[in-house]
Amino acid sequence: MNSHVLIESFAEFARSKNIDRPTMMSILEDVFRTMIRKKYTTDENFDVIINVDKGDLEIWRNREIVDDNSEDIWDFDKIPLAEAQKIEADFEVGEQVAEEVKLEDFGRRAVLMARQTLIQRVKDLERDHLYQQYKDMVGEVVTGEVYQVWSREALILDKEENELVLPKAEQIPKDRYRKGDTVRAVVHRVEIINGTPKIILSRAAPAFLERLFEQEVPEIYDGLITIKNIVREPGERAKVAVESYDDRIDPVGACVGMKGSRIHAVVRELENENIDVINYTDNLELYIQRALSPAKIGSIKINEQTGRVSVFLKPDQVSLAIGRGGANIKLASRLVGMEIDVFREAGDYEEDIALDEFQDEIEGWVLDELKKIGLDTGRSVLAVSKEDIVRRTELEEETVEDVFRIIRQEFETDEEQEETNSGAAQ
Repeated sequence: MNSHVLIESFAEFARSKNIDRPTMMSILEDVFRTMIRKKYTTDENFDVIINVDKGDLEIWRNREIVDDNSEDIWDFDKIPLAEAQKIEADFEVGEQVAEEVKLEDFGRRAVLMARQTLIQRVKDLERDHLYQQYKDMVGEVVTGEVYQVWSREALILDKEENELVLPKAEQIPKDRYRKGDTVRAVVHRVEIINGTPKIILSRAAPAFLERLFEQEVPEIYDGLITIKNIVREPGERAKVAVESYDDRIDPVGACVGMKGSRIHAVVRELENENIDVINYTDNLELYIQRALSPAKIGSIKINEQTGRVSVFLKPDQVSLAIGRGGANIKLASRLVGMEIDVFREAGDYEEDIALDEFQDEIEGWVLDELKKIGLDTGRSVLAVSKEDIVRRTELEEETVEDVFRIIRQEFETDEEQEETNSGAAQ
């Protein structure tokens, strides 16, 4: 392979990878100087001249002529007179000799190795460029095309055909992809694995929802409205706390848009994820009430030392506060940064029994399952259907029926006792 073919093929490859001319020249010279050092130990007295456009390469070895008997004849930049006169007969001691070294002089193996090194250097440069490019794009939305779908992840190609990865865990559960589909996602993180950058996308991260709101709501993009916090159960429910720096702007109304026009675009992108947009406030009690919407709160007790909040609601509001699969209360807890416990308010006219009173008849783990969904008294359990309890807990239907039977029996016994006491008093 001559120098013309080598340089031309490298230049073409480098241009296809969008490598700029100065970088290309630098790589070529560095590789050729490495070849020189391997053959001649040093490259200090060599000039390397490259013309990328024409594919020309010139390598000149510069040495000073010394007398044949001089002690300096072994220096890398010296040449004996007799050897210099073989190049040109009228050379004299003290003159400079510039001897051209052909690429072929390095041997076929060295030239092939140089070609491989050039290609590898470009690939390394390309990888570094990809890493730097996407490292600065973490948190930004990118659009790509699905190239391959596997059980654990999908391979996405961006417009420059760089490979991006969308793991199953970062997809919305309802997402179903086929080759050729267009996908929008946020750049979640960039990792280096075995020297190769891995760009990981996400559609499940709160940052994706935040970017979508920025695209749909100009007031957020312009900084008039700020998103204080976002929590999500991807594909199911999300809560977004927003605040306006302009008293004339209603932040919730601006995010929802006329007849829901703005938020509908976001909801469609997120596979119909239910999004609650609430006004942020420094008033913790009011913030908790808003976070638990659509449930209406009766009263709240906040214990800032333990980081727990006790919320009391009417029986018909308990299921709304908890939400399907406990999603609403989980998201509300994460939004306000405190653990929220939901309790059912008991009317003054009816007596209730704490679930802990049933420890002798109902196993502790069963009581714990009921408490997890906000049921802490006998009447609060009876106020919820068996089917709902089975769906929201790990309890079997037979176990729930036993719980209902035990609780009802206890209330019936109490009522009979009250009637007996009443009759005796008369």
